[in-house]
Amino acid sequence: MASEAESSRLPTLPPLEIPSQPDAVTRPRASSKSKPRSAVDPVLRNAIRYTISAREYETLHKYVLSRSRLLRKRVPSVNAVERYMEGSGIRRGSVTDGDVGKGKENRKEKPANGNADGGDTYNARAIRDSLRVFMATGLGVRAYETVMTRVKAQKEAASPKRKQPFYKSSGLRLSLSLSTILLMYRLLFRFLSRLRAHLLDQSAAPFRNRNPRTTQALTSPYAPAVGASLAGLALGIYPSQQLRVTVAIAAIFRALEFGWNLCEDEGLIWGWKVRAGGKGVVKRERPWWWGSWMLQPFAFGQLLHAVVFDRESSPVAFVDFIWKSSTTYIHGAPKNLPNGIKWPNAWEIADNLAQMAKLNWPPFVSPTLFPEQETLPSTLAAVAPLAARAHPLITSLSCATLHPSDPSCLRTYLTFWVRSFPRMGRFFLLFYSVLMLPRYKLLYNSPLYLVNRLMSRVLRMSTFATGAISTAWASICFFQTWLPRAFLPTQRFFLGGFLAGLWAWVERKEGRSVFLYSARTSVDSLWKVGVKRRWWRAMKGGDVWVFVLALAITGAVYERDARAIRESRVRKGVSWARGSGFKDWGLEDDDEREEIDDEHGEE
Repeated sequence: MASEAESSRLPTLPPLEIPSQPDAVTRPRASSKSKPRSAVDPVLRNAIRYTISAREYETLHKYVLSRSRLLRKRVPSVNAVERYMEGSGIRRGSVTDGDVGKGKENRKEKPANGNADGGDTYNARAIRDSLRVFMATGLGVRAYETVMTRVKAQKEAASPKRKQPFYKSSGLRLSLSLSTILLMYRLLFRFLSRLRAHLLDQSAAPFRNRNPRTTQALTSPYAPAVGASLAGLALGIYPSQQLRVTVAIAAIFRALEFGWNLCEDEGLIWGWKVRAGGKGVVKRERPWWWGSWMLQPFAFGQLLHAVVFDRESSPVAFVDFIWKSSTTYIHGAPKNLPNGIKWPNAWEIADNLAQMAKLNWPPFVSPTLFPEQETLPSTLAAVAPLAARAHPLITSLSCATLHPSDPSCLRTYLTFWVRSFPRMGRFFLLFYSVLMLPRYKLLYNSPLYLVNRLMSRVLRMSTFATGAISTAWASICFFQTWLPRAFLPTQRFFLGGFLAGLWAWVERKEGRSVFLYSARTSVDSLWKVGVKRRWWRAMKGGDVWVFVLALAITGAVYERDARAIRESRVRKGVSWARGSGFKDWGLEDDDEREEIDDEHGEE
């Protein structure tokens, strides 16, 4: 008993724990290097994240950086960049560009973080793409200005241009405007898409019950696209110049074209018809004669009328091309012209034609037959050198101005064709040959097909251009010969341009881009004419709001049916602008529908 009591009084020590070999801590040697810091420099991480993606850095490192020993040692590795990109601020399950790409529910599943480049977040990609747009646009504008300065070196030397500060330059403001539009569009589209997803969630039922109208507007499938179009207001950063108006008109034309295609696809334009046998209905096809060529009569009529009566509202570059192609009707000064006599130029001839129309087309009295009689009104003194050389058999004052040496209007018309058609053919041959340079592989594989297509395109376009210009000039003489003097004296120019535009029928199959260009030019000219004549009032920043409307229509059409945008590259561009990648979702939708149809067919 005593021994047991003494043993119980002895202190008991716990067993000694010997650490295992992997967990043993050894003292580092003096020559060993210290471990790098686990924390990544935030400045370096953000600089890389907002400059280049992990995939792009991998490609750059593979083909450029790894080739040099010096660069290979100093630049971070691919794995390090991927760790930089991951960061720690990515929330799992957050709504990213994959969820808001098109607002549709049939998207393929993506990783939880919503991107394939690790932690490359939506905001980082948006800022990175905006910076790239800013730099690319700035370099492009700078290169264009340099080229144009060298081309116009003599003119600039004659009239030196005052330099302006860098921050006020139009190139910087254009770059800032475009990059801001892209950044704001992506951020607004993502925000509204996530807001719509939250409002459609079951937990937001009380808010939907309290605010039915607001909920209906915010949960519409078109709400993100329409709301993001407000980013177009950043176009106002660029100064109010012709380029801004041109961009707005081009955007609204494309948007209306997409809307028209959508209405056609849904049968809202041409309607529906009953199938053969009475089994269901089918959409009516577009008439074979319908097309963009029908815009040309109205566009050419408006442009010809504006050139004659509203010079400042007409497209100068477009009209100068016509002047250079109309040497049969616009005559240069002769070599034996006496000193002191001013020969009229093309614009002065157009102004005098407008004055003739306002005077109800006065008859021509030959100064050769009546040298002592006043043959011209005082307001038409500018064309006196032409009238003095006019043939005595000419009876129309317009004919004496346009073809003074030949009394036959028909012969002058045929002479124009003989002189201008070869010149037009050479011009368009060079133009379309340059456009076909990217298709050099087709030239190697099918040279006859490419040459045949090129020549047919050149012949049709040359016929269209020559016929339109010659008809516009010949109509002036035709109307004065066959119509009473007081019958539509000023509206004849619109009728002549309308007849000239009918030549678009020749190029109706492949001249769509030319037709839309002339239509946009005509709309711009018509708006300026209306403001000048006070048919309507100019709204400050109206072109910016037109651009916003164009973005809204394009986004809504893309959300409704991406196939309404016919060009695959344009669909990819809209997807890229939304932050969904340069991908054709409309084509993938078609593939998914075909797969579903095949599965149902097999069942």
